[in-house]
Amino acid sequence: MLLHANAKLGLAGRVALVRAIEDGLSLKAAAAAFKVSPATAHRWWHRWLEASEEARRSLSCLFDRSSRPRRSPRQLAPRLEDAICDCRRATGWGPRLVAGATGFAHSTVWKVLRRAGISRRPAAVKEPANRYEWPCPGDLLHMDTSRYARFLRPGHRVTGDRSQRSRDWMAPSTRVGYDFAHAIVDDHSRLAYVELHADEKAATVTGFVERALSFLAEHGITTRRLMTDG
Repeated sequence: MLLHANAKLGLAGRVALVRAIEDGLSLKAAAAAFKVSPATAHRWWHRWLEASEEARRSLSCLFDRSSRPRRSPRQLAPRLEDAICDCRRATGWGPRLVAGATGFAHSTVWKVLRRAGISRRPAAVKEPANRYEWPCPGDLLHMDTSRYARFLRPGHRVTGDRSQRSRDWMAPSTRVGYDFAHAIVDDHSRLAYVELHADEKAATVTGFVERALSFLAEHGITTRRLMTDG
């Protein structure tokens, strides 16, 4: 059930309100007890009294009602609305161009198109992702590195502390550097091996690759081709 954004009482509160009035509490006292206005208590109580037994059993009489008027005498006739919708479907124009072609106000055209569900163009059908995959594990390995900044303490998004106590964070003594995540992923099985290092020098990368290939071999993946990203 959708409730009005400014509703003081939920469904349970409305039921408790009418039950309290049924038990003998006055409208004014019930309104004070539930922290609503006497007019609000009066509205829910009389909706409860006027409801049928089925509406009371399902509590539908205590749901929010639509604010749309029952009659709209100034609304366009159906044949005129059909003319606006036909122009929209035939041309694909927006409300302003349709308004110029049909002679109605732009706001009127927009409301008609919105009621008909054609105020927006249908979303283009997306083609499925062209996901490539080599036929056997080990046919192709992807290798890449990512750099992540180190930090001494969490930032204000975690701590909520926006004070200026760390103004000297740019000083050389407070710089903590970066960590480098080295990763290798098998294209077929998506089995990955990752290590975190302080640099991406040749000796570090060579050792990482040797350990990664040993790890993959332990899982039955024999390397045929290695491709580095970037």
